[in-house]
Amino acid sequence: MNKPAFKDIGKIRYEGPKSKNPLAFKHYNPAEKIAGKTMREHLRFAVCYWHTFRGVGTDPFGGGTMVRPWDDSSDTVQNAQNRVRVAFEFIEKLGAPFYCFHDRDVAPEGATLAEGHRNLDSVAKILKEEQKRTGIKLLWGTANLFSHPRYVHGAATSCNADVFAFAAAQVKKAMEVTHSLGGQGYVFWGGREGYSTLLNTDMKREQEHLAKLLHLAVDYKRAIGFTGEFFIEPKPKEPTKHQYDSDAAACLNFLREFNLLDHFKLNIETNHATLAGHTMQHELQVCINAGKLGSIDANVGDELLGWDTDQFPTNIYLTAQVMLAVLGMGGFGKGGLNFDAKVRRESFEPVDLFHAHVGGMDAFARGLKIAAAIRKDGRLEQFVQQRYASWNSGIGRDIEKGKVGLKQLEAYALEKGVTSPNTSGRQEMLENLFNEFI
Repeated sequence: MNKPAFKDIGKIRYEGPKSKNPLAFKHYNPAEKIAGKTMREHLRFAVCYWHTFRGVGTDPFGGGTMVRPWDDSSDTVQNAQNRVRVAFEFIEKLGAPFYCFHDRDVAPEGATLAEGHRNLDSVAKILKEEQKRTGIKLLWGTANLFSHPRYVHGAATSCNADVFAFAAAQVKKAMEVTHSLGGQGYVFWGGREGYSTLLNTDMKREQEHLAKLLHLAVDYKRAIGFTGEFFIEPKPKEPTKHQYDSDAAACLNFLREFNLLDHFKLNIETNHATLAGHTMQHELQVCINAGKLGSIDANVGDELLGWDTDQFPTNIYLTAQVMLAVLGMGGFGKGGLNFDAKVRRESFEPVDLFHAHVGGMDAFARGLKIAAAIRKDGRLEQFVQQRYASWNSGIGRDIEKGKVGLKQLEAYALEKGVTSPNTSGRQEMLENLFNEFI
């Protein structure tokens, strides 16, 4: 397929905040330096293959609406290869440095495992050609272990041992392809690793089996010399009632329990945080506190809808909060900001793909600038440090250093008689301070 799919759209350029061009960046200037790095280096944007190039606009109440002239809807290798060339045309014109995929996004399933492997190899060949042609890199790859009917009871957690074996083979192949394409990481998302009812579930055994597959993946990563990072992506529900990777804290506890913590970081998604009853700030901070924030799925959910809507992020408060956390941990390593987001069912024309990504990239560029300005200003950080000043000396320091026990603490409290007065948390003042930079 040699004809451009987006022939009427040129490369998206930075035109500045005063531009009225909907196909231009107002804030994302990839070469602009913020806090010592370029925006491109800070943000590490990635386009997701599944929503952007495989989404057709279905919902529970209707079929697909998307107009995709380049896709003949056939489940053939040739159509999949053509789709790769369209995808790289889009990503190149957008100017994103990375992309992400599931194995079944890019290549047909096939009637057998062997056929599926051959299909993936055939499409990976074109992916490698397009990466070389454009310089676009693979942020991470993964295996789809949730769509096929064989995974009706889960993959690693299935009650059917044959299904576990098939899932392991699929992971092996997806890891090999990710490695061959120079992927920066590999993601594990347990789409059906959970339960709908405990009446038919041996939870202990299922979690042990999930840990077994992850250990096998760690061993194979070492065997093939893959140096990318492993990420686990939390989600509390959907499609199961309860998923074992329900939130960041649950994932970290699971990794500790099964001696996997040294081998994994987390990939945090905004919409999944919302479904878990948390803010994105909370989930990010839980990961950062453990030194385990690896990558981010950049999207947002609709708070009036109770499911995973995967919308493009345009909320500047959200992007500023996210980037404040990322800058605070020293920036991304091998992770980045993957737009795990889809255009709305009503936004069905090809150009809408550009509008959506331009808006998301601009929103995060603004968030980066705001976060960097807040850190440079220093008042927020100074307030937090001062709030905990009692722990820097005296009894506070002795407690943190383990120099006192309950007897010594009782003696201290009896001698003092009353506590030192508390000071205000100044929440409203700090919210106002944050608003100064928006």
